[in-house]
Amino acid sequence: MRAVTTADHLDARPAPAGRRAGTRARFEQRRSEVVDVSARLFAERGYAHTSIDDLVDATGLQRGGLYHYIDSKQQLLLLIHEELLAPLLLQAEEIVASELDPETRLRGLLRVWVAHVASHRDHMVVFYEERRLIESDAAWHDVRLARERFRDLLEGVLRDGQRERRFAIADLDVAEMAILGVVNHMPHWLDPAGRLAPVEVADRCADLLLDGLLPRTSSD
Repeated sequence: MRAVTTADHLDARPAPAGRRAGTRARFEQRRSEVVDVSARLFAERGYAHTSIDDLVDATGLQRGGLYHYIDSKQQLLLLIHEELLAPLLLQAEEIVASELDPETRLRGLLRVWVAHVASHRDHMVVFYEERRLIESDAAWHDVRLARERFRDLLEGVLRDGQRERRFAIADLDVAEMAILGVVNHMPHWLDPAGRLAPVEVADRCADLLLDGLLPRTSSD
């Protein structure tokens, strides 16, 4: 039996925290790329008409390599939804928590929201076309909470404007749903490389929405 040496003990030591963090970051980055490619294929072909072999070809991974990043094809749907909502929610939280007036916060919210639509168009198409396939999954609970949180943030800005008499809102639910409808329909027509940049589209929408929300004077 070979004697155990100091070198053996060194080899057996766990990797330094920095190295583990770097490995994890590379894993997350590559998985995000897999999710983005999958979102594009699902948006173009539909979830049911996209096979694992299609995903293997599109990602350039072997089948075993693909399953290193995902547990199943269905998990990709959950990852697409999470990747769509998580970064948007972080930005929205920051805007709504600011000391800015309600009009400025609403405009800022629309800007990051429309920019997110432009950069995650495929994710949004998949979200609305395929969500019924995973709404019964236990993991959908977190996605639903994130969606509800975003709506709460939007509603909070509208309520602040209403309370401060900056917005004249006859029906808060209708106002909220109208704004959600405007932005959520954008994947069907918004062209990130089109005549208007996403931030300009957001400002045009904000102008229209705020014009409808601002109180009227007696001369209007």
